[in-house]
Amino acid sequence: MTDTSQGPASGARAAHPDHLGHVIFITAAAAMGGFLFGYDSSVINGAVEAIRSRYDIGSGTLAQVIAIALIGCAIGAATAGRIADRIGRIRCMQIASVLFTISAVGSALPFALWDLAMWRVIGGFAIGMASVIGPAYIAEVSPPAYRGRLGSFQQAAIVVGIAISQLVNYGILQLADGDQRGKIGGLEAWQWMLGVMVVPAVLYGLLSFAIPESPRFLISVGKKDRARKILEEVEGRSVDLDARVTEIETAMHREHKSKFTDLLGGRFGFLPIVWVGIGLSVFQQLVGINVAFYYSATLWQSVGIDPTASFFWSFTTSIINIIGTVIAMVLVDRVGRKPLALVGSTGMAIALSFEAWAFSADLVDGKLPSTQGAVALVAAHVFVLFFALSWGVVVWVFLGEMFPNKIRAAALGVAASAQWIANWAITASFPSLSDWNLSGTYIIYACFATLSIPFVLKFVKETKGKALEEMG
Repeated sequence: MTDTSQGPASGARAAHPDHLGHVIFITAAAAMGGFLFGYDSSVINGAVEAIRSRYDIGSGTLAQVIAIALIGCAIGAATAGRIADRIGRIRCMQIASVLFTISAVGSALPFALWDLAMWRVIGGFAIGMASVIGPAYIAEVSPPAYRGRLGSFQQAAIVVGIAISQLVNYGILQLADGDQRGKIGGLEAWQWMLGVMVVPAVLYGLLSFAIPESPRFLISVGKKDRARKILEEVEGRSVDLDARVTEIETAMHREHKSKFTDLLGGRFGFLPIVWVGIGLSVFQQLVGINVAFYYSATLWQSVGIDPTASFFWSFTTSIINIIGTVIAMVLVDRVGRKPLALVGSTGMAIALSFEAWAFSADLVDGKLPSTQGAVALVAAHVFVLFFALSWGVVVWVFLGEMFPNKIRAAALGVAASAQWIANWAITASFPSLSDWNLSGTYIIYACFATLSIPFVLKFVKETKGKALEEMG
């Protein structure tokens, strides 16, 4: 029996690729799905008020149009694992690219509210696929010593996509003289905002032809020679490639292709490790992070900040998001996943509490008092910073690493699907909750951030530095 306490016999744990730049390119190309995930998720922020005005709808209907994409996300996430196991990770990326492209064109040229919602569901399906296939593929092609940093490329791409969408929205708004419904080349500004996504969507598809298939998938379909060549590319010649293939093959022989039924068997339906993955996914959303990206422009306008300035503050929030993600990328393999999660939970709970206090003040002439207004802006940025340097990155790293090979694809799909359902619940409920009590809404988010601390301490195990074959 192999002594896994010293790492796999092949030397995979200490593997260092001969050409790290090549591995980084592969990872970055796969993470383009994350870029589209972030872009498509956030770009709607610039179109919210225009959609309300064009179709003359109330807050409840508007919230459903904004949130309906998340239903597609949940379906895409739930099915992506099985699709990837059947036809491969690369083909799954290419399908997502086509769906992103169709969604971008359809959303930019809707006939009515119903088909705008339909195009958003299609885009959501693509986002859900990308949310699963990105971290799974990156984990499978990354050497263990670099997996945390390379795995965090997914979240880095997401936050860059969010920031670029806000920058594009701001630029288009300037061309339309600050009017979301202003005409540019025969289309309203908000239509251009949604349509520009066709560019990165096509690029994602093209890049998918330039990267190799996952060696684990190739071994699963009997293409060992090709898998061995790719393992040499990504893990280096110092690894015993025959032993490495045997390790992966042996692990796969002990199991079968992951199915939903493989996830069942615990006291509460799912296996305990699956519940931990679901818990990580749900807590990531229940702190209210996507309110900052779906509704930030509308939120700041509601407390007295003018529309142009509200887009500026939305963009600065995205920059803070990127800074926090870079911090996480630097630290995730040095200090580990759990410490970052705990620090982030603490920081988010404090920042959300300050936001709740700030929004408890009565508006004066439609604006927050100066002190509360300043606190709200600072606390919002601090909240995003602590999320980005912790849960924004470590959840995706955990989900790509924590599950045994036997259930990885299916479990990741269920966890990501749960994440999208939680995201939908937060996104669809925020307009009504904020109408009820904006301060109380942030208290709820602060409570979830606080509850995530004992959850991580009790149930989450560190995965830093372990080979995927050691999980379980």
